Amino acid sequence: MAHSRCNHGGLSCVQQADGIIQKLCYHVQSQVETQTGRQFELFCAVEYASQVVAGVNLFIKVYVGQEEFLHLRIYDRVTGPISLTSFQTGKVGTDPISYF
Repeated sequence: MAHSRCNHGGLSCVQQADGIIQKLCYHVQSQVETQTGRQFELFCAVEYASQVVAGVNLFIKVYVGQEEFLHLRIYDRVTGPISLTSFQTGKVGTDPISYF
């Protein structure tokens, strides 16, 4: 059974990231690197939660090495391209995924 943890605030239960979530992260990695001014050798999706809106907001915890994580918010229009809505830096592995 997949690891999951439920959040409040309209987010789904937290689930282990799979290949589809990883591909979404790779799709926005260059945007994150440009905005942070950093290059990430690792950019590994760990877990995620979703929120259904007029499309889907995905809140994804990404491991970038040296015990550092990022939290990404990606909007999937379902019928159009995905977009990086926001991200948070300086996270650690124990920081829960929450709405931001």
